[in-house]
Amino acid sequence: MSSFPDYYALLNVSKTATADEIRQAYKRESLRTHPDRFSNATETEKKIATEKFQAVADAYYVLSDPVRRKEYDALYSSKGAGDKSSDPKASSRFFTQFASMFGGAGAAPAQGPRPDAENVFADVFEELLRPEVERHAPWWSYFGAVCGGGMGFIVANLPGLMVGAYAGNRLGAIRDAKGKSVAAVFSELGGSQKAEILRALAAKVLGATM
Repeated sequence: MSSFPDYYALLNVSKTATADEIRQAYKRESLRTHPDRFSNATETEKKIATEKFQAVADAYYVLSDPVRRKEYDALYSSKGAGDKSSDPKASSRFFTQFASMFGGAGAAPAQGPRPDAENVFADVFEELLRPEVERHAPWWSYFGAVCGGGMGFIVANLPGLMVGAYAGNRLGAIRDAKGKSVAAVFSELGGSQKAEILRALAAKVLGATM
């Protein structure tokens, strides 16, 4: 195997990061790399984003589980600095061999030897958006548009106002979809709708327009 994936570098955390720090880092990096945010990208750009998104999910899958992390750390310590890489392709080449080491450790991946990146993201996406959509007022959609617009205006003036209002309105629609998870409703939205929500959420989490 040519290079060893540096999952700490992919999540931008130290090797001593706590479980909570790793989860928070995954939230940030998954929002940075989610391919649905790049609705106007070329096919090549989307492919690159998808590879990065999957590699970030791989990193979180490994480092969030104590058993997998211990096995990974043993290998990590045996590698020299020049052998480690944050290139998403390193994770792609490595993950099949790495996953086979664990046997029954933790939950089984949903996509062959690798975790399903969308399923991994759905967990934290639900956690990020659930407080935003659990409002009891019947006029939530309108209120969501107003609040989203206010957030957008603070972030990026008039363009941000339009994006924030649209995203807030879409979150209102998610609130009205009874019996479904936030992630499930999100998955049913169109590409441009997903992009606007992810951009607004990234602006809130990362503190900058994305």
